[in-house]
Amino acid sequence: MGNCCSDVSSGAGAIAGVGGTAAISSARGTTNDAVDYYLKSRGFNGLFSHIELSFCASNLRDRDVLSKSDPMVVVYRKEKDETLSEVYRSEVVLNSLAPKWIKKFTLAYHFETVQTFLFRVYDVDTQYQNSKEEMLKLDQQQFLGEATCVLSEIITKSTKTITLELKRKEGVAAQTQHHHGKLIIHAEESLASKITTEIVFRCSSLESKDLFSKSDSPLIIECSDFNSNGKHSLIGKVQKSLSDLEKLQLTGQGINLSLPTTGAGQSKVLKSQLFVDKFTETVQHTFLEYLASGFELSFMVAIDFTASNGNPRLPDSLHYIDPSGHLNAYQRAIVDVGEVLQFYDSDKRFPAWGFGARPIDSPVSHCFNLNGSSSYSEVDGIQGIMTSYTSALFNVSLAGPTLFGPVINSAAMIASQSLAQGSRRYYVLLIITDGVITDLQETKDALVSASDLPLSILIVGVGGADFKEMEILDADRGERLESSSGRVASRDIVQFVALRDVQHGEVSVVQALLAELPSQFLTYMRIRNMKPVPL
Repeated sequence: MGNCCSDVSSGAGAIAGVGGTAAISSARGTTNDAVDYYLKSRGFNGLFSHIELSFCASNLRDRDVLSKSDPMVVVYRKEKDETLSEVYRSEVVLNSLAPKWIKKFTLAYHFETVQTFLFRVYDVDTQYQNSKEEMLKLDQQQFLGEATCVLSEIITKSTKTITLELKRKEGVAAQTQHHHGKLIIHAEESLASKITTEIVFRCSSLESKDLFSKSDSPLIIECSDFNSNGKHSLIGKVQKSLSDLEKLQLTGQGINLSLPTTGAGQSKVLKSQLFVDKFTETVQHTFLEYLASGFELSFMVAIDFTASNGNPRLPDSLHYIDPSGHLNAYQRAIVDVGEVLQFYDSDKRFPAWGFGARPIDSPVSHCFNLNGSSSYSEVDGIQGIMTSYTSALFNVSLAGPTLFGPVINSAAMIASQSLAQGSRRYYVLLIITDGVITDLQETKDALVSASDLPLSILIVGVGGADFKEMEILDADRGERLESSSGRVASRDIVQFVALRDVQHGEVSVVQALLAELPSQFLTYMRIRNMKPVPL
């Protein structure tokens, strides 16, 4: 990935990255609005890393009569609807019940999605052993066993290794009890995912226009007249490798931009030139390195119980519990976000609150424990949140107004106590709401204070309310929140998504919500100079 962007009058600015990270700079050393706008619109604020999975097995079943089994691993991606798609085949290891396969499975790790894989081991029949693995028909090979796991389960282990018991195929009855052996899977993050390349470009003899760009693979650097409506006018472009750009920086030479002409494959060389003023490559600690060293993400949730949600007993209520099992918007947000984050929390005990309701024989509360307890807020697992939520609907009276400050402060208190104890935890608070908050300044104050803590806040807006004030809290446009005392937030810790804006689009609610979380985590760690030192 490589980019060049600028909208400063000097015509200098840059963004570049390799693997899953990116660095932004400009000639003035400040964040470039055009760069930021472009990255956000293209989803470059998310995190991905390239992972290599290696496989070995032990105690496999011996299905051959005169020799040992000749095993091969086949990997399938398992979708939510249970459909399978094959993504990898190993080589065949001859005569071994404890094979160690050499060929690795390379894939992209996406934090914001649950990546489930099915692993099957086959004994390849002798008559097919000279055939290429991809040409083998699996129904002609002997099945040895299978196992399923989520990628997050592997990469959150301190050893980045998981041992899975191989079992018979699902739905196949066992005639006799057989051992199927074990499959050991080890994950390793590729070096490219840890390298950040920072490049500062400078252009000369450009037309009198603002400058912006986009990039494709390989490194195509396009300079355009930037317009916030997305309709950019191309000024010129150049295609170079990272090595070429590094040489330009070392020599101080410029390279002419060009414009495509009407002739096929032809272009016009322009007087405008591109210079590389800075080129540096650094290896930085990655999100996965912190996980491997013992850091965890702890999930919290706060649910809006204000009266604007409607009577929970009526089908038009946002809180209506459908007897058919269809999840309402609140339940869907809890499940979808919780299913991703639960793998990063070892004890799976999640604080859960409600706000904007009147508990039995009590005044309106803007932060009450969802489990009904007066002494603790934790529940067990995602199912515990769902059960407590359903129970609370029939044990409180919906009221108002909509205040965020109290639940944010409760989450911040837990994060602060954890930090003081030296715990390796980073907290993620999910707030689900249907309305416009009435304590905007108090919420800003709470967020500015919380920006120094190991805490990020995800906000899901449900229903048809006007959520403009929520967008103010999400500092995606580059304006840091400011408290009533004039203090500015040390970093952006909020991500807001209106459910109606993404439920019919290509990006899921979870992907939209969680896109910035790893970068917020890393920003916090770097600000506090916390290293991923093994326990």
